[in-house]
Amino acid sequence: MTKYCIFSAVVLYLSATQLNAQPDSIFNRIIETGTTDNHTMEHLDVLSNRIGGRLIGSDAYENAAVWAATKFNEWGMEVVFDEVGELPVGFNRGPWFGKLLSENGTNLHFATPSYTSGTRGVQRGHVLIEPKTEAEFDRMKGKLKGAWVLISGENEGWPIDWSPTGDSIRDSIREENIRISEENRRIRRENSENEGKRRYEAQELLEPIVAPALFYREMVDAGILGIIQSSKVPIRVMYDRKNLFKMTFDSLPPVPDIKLEEHQYKLIYQMASERRYFQLEFDIRNHFKMGPVKYHNVIGIIPGTEYPEEYVIMGGHLDAYDVATGGVDDGSGVSPTMEAARLIMEAGGKPKRTILVVLWAGEEFGLYGSRSWVTRFEQDLDKVSNMINRDGGPTVPASITVSEAMKADFIPIVDAINRINPEFPLELKTREPLERPKRAWGTDSGPFAVKGVPTIGFQNADPRGYDFDYREIWHTERDLYNMSIPVYQEHAAIATAILAYGIADLDHLLDREGYYVEETSGEKKKKQD
Repeated sequence: MTKYCIFSAVVLYLSATQLNAQPDSIFNRIIETGTTDNHTMEHLDVLSNRIGGRLIGSDAYENAAVWAATKFNEWGMEVVFDEVGELPVGFNRGPWFGKLLSENGTNLHFATPSYTSGTRGVQRGHVLIEPKTEAEFDRMKGKLKGAWVLISGENEGWPIDWSPTGDSIRDSIREENIRISEENRRIRRENSENEGKRRYEAQELLEPIVAPALFYREMVDAGILGIIQSSKVPIRVMYDRKNLFKMTFDSLPPVPDIKLEEHQYKLIYQMASERRYFQLEFDIRNHFKMGPVKYHNVIGIIPGTEYPEEYVIMGGHLDAYDVATGGVDDGSGVSPTMEAARLIMEAGGKPKRTILVVLWAGEEFGLYGSRSWVTRFEQDLDKVSNMINRDGGPTVPASITVSEAMKADFIPIVDAINRINPEFPLELKTREPLERPKRAWGTDSGPFAVKGVPTIGFQNADPRGYDFDYREIWHTERDLYNMSIPVYQEHAAIATAILAYGIADLDHLLDREGYYVEETSGEKKKKQD
């Protein structure tokens, strides 16, 4: 077990009035540096515009991890590369282009999920609408070679499942559709035979099951260039979660899985349904690399002076989908967190307990980094005073909510944050005990909350009215540097530095009494049984 993960057994509660003058002087230096020499947007520029989208398994993620570690080291922090896991293959995304080649030709607006196939150079071909029945497939199978095929359904970010499991599911649907087709023939015959009879009510036909790419494997074997599915704007793409861990460098997805802007899809579908001749041209540079590819949490350490084996954690997830550059998700968490660490170091901060600045790996794939950390060190989590996570967009801290037992500790911290900029006041709220979550929510604080660790962070707002909409950028092509809000980001960095340092410099761990509802003895016994 590494040094930063060895916890002591001291639990102590003292009033916030016992905070000495040292943290307040550090707060003032943090505020002064943060308001006159704030580097938050510089960090984001490097992450988004020099490194870019950074999925685990990519060269970009490895570059981001090394860069962040280098900065922590430059600021005088200890650094740990905390290995989380490995992927069987890696993935790097290059440029992508597409054109409609016709009398009214145009450039195409599309994307492909990560860990899916690119083209073999520039590939040009005719367009067909996918077959939905055995009869349709038999009629057009000779024309599939060299075609781009329009499939049904609407893109939700995920690729079509090309695995044997996916083939089996599609086979079952097709068998059921054959049964439905035979039953419909019987119904039509019976309706025809009984038409006009006084007491006969015509039977309604059964609807076949509709699913995209029902003949996927057969179309691939016939030589299609790729499949194309409609997508709302902004285009959202994820990764091939169903097949990634089954892939090898010799068994990769067979053809491109293109998610095309819905307006262009409708136009092209109409042209294909009219049996007009035209072509589409694509150049998609999705590249794989041989694995295994390891990935790591990056941890910067500010050692504690009195309780070095007790901790405050602050962080965000370093990985980001590569359809854009991760400027918001989670550049808006990583860059203020890194700047908060720099501000503490620049201010000469020497907190009583250790601050771990953790840039988590693999959040987008399922909270891999935080789940791994919590699992490996579960027995020591009672010495984590608080886990601060930022992963909700580039808006400004507006409030913070604590239990009644913690309130006194937070009053001087909130007072200090409210000295940063009166335009962005921070409200201190209290709440009644909540039921501890049984399942982790969808960000890296989730696994900590399940284990009862306080995950007290800021609730954010948009007081200047910049009309920020997180859903607009979430996992889409618009997750870019210019979607960030610099004045909010810079303020968040200063506030995060004060919050983390203030909690770390208390004479005691935060009191967890009343933070979550305690289990009754009966509930504990039931679990044991």
